[in-house]
Amino acid sequence: MKLSRSLVPDLTALQTFAAAARHGNFTRAAEELNLTQSAVSRQIKDLEAQLGVALFERVRQRVVLSTAGQRLLPGVDHILAQTEALALRAVGSRDVTDHLTVATLPTFGSRWLMPRLPDFLARHPGVQVTLMTPNHPFDLAEAGVDVAIHYGKPFWPDARCTYLCRETLMPVAAPALADRPFGPDLPLLHLESRPMLWPEWLALQHEEVDAYRGHRFDQFALMIEGALAGVGAGLIPTYLIERELREGRLRILRDAPLTTEAAYYTVLPEHKASDPLCNAFTAWMRTAIEPRSEIPVVRRL
Repeated sequence: MKLSRSLVPDLTALQTFAAAARHGNFTRAAEELNLTQSAVSRQIKDLEAQLGVALFERVRQRVVLSTAGQRLLPGVDHILAQTEALALRAVGSRDVTDHLTVATLPTFGSRWLMPRLPDFLARHPGVQVTLMTPNHPFDLAEAGVDVAIHYGKPFWPDARCTYLCRETLMPVAAPALADRPFGPDLPLLHLESRPMLWPEWLALQHEEVDAYRGHRFDQFALMIEGALAGVGAGLIPTYLIERELREGRLRILRDAPLTTEAAYYTVLPEHKASDPLCNAFTAWMRTAIEPRSEIPVVRRL
């Protein structure tokens, strides 16, 4: 059952309500909106009548949000922000032939995808890309996402996962730390969401050192910066530090990769499974993940 259109406020009334709430004064809200004070007062009165609740309480020379107004304001702000974003996207799409919204992990997006994105755009002129880096689970359709890049298991509700690659991590550090043995003089850098990486790698190497000591980061991007700054040694996916390894700003401490069980996947919502542009992006991703070039390794004696 749909709500009667007569009960749905128009955007003008919502804008007026938000401005009055922000200023706590109808006159200043009128100045912002280029209206008269009486027009603002009338719009608020009509909105209150439409909703059947009092949105403001009049206190001396100010207006204060009522309890109902306080409950309504966050939703109104969200609607107005979405409307503004929608209008800006429409204005910015006048010369666009197609659009693709991609959700990706932040560090993967900035360090792997971004340097390669010009190649995809050159192959698909006229396509406008929106990149998102949500940091929590989300519904693809509700978020308006066409393709997501996912790390983990190949499961996503109402979507199809296509395998891209597994993750290979290598122990790396800045040159100033590269000759130190594993032990108290070589701090370890840990990823908070994956605390067992170092313990697993050190066990495989038969290194009898404290695997849990060191510093912790919530993203690989921060860990990479920590390694570059000489804070310690990190177990970092090689595809995220290709440039630093080529330039010698990070050095591999031992030619002993750790391959994780989880992998990277492209994810398409079910309703996008046959979309030509989404499938073109997925195919391009697969071809862009090419064999790694040889990386100089610091071997321990």
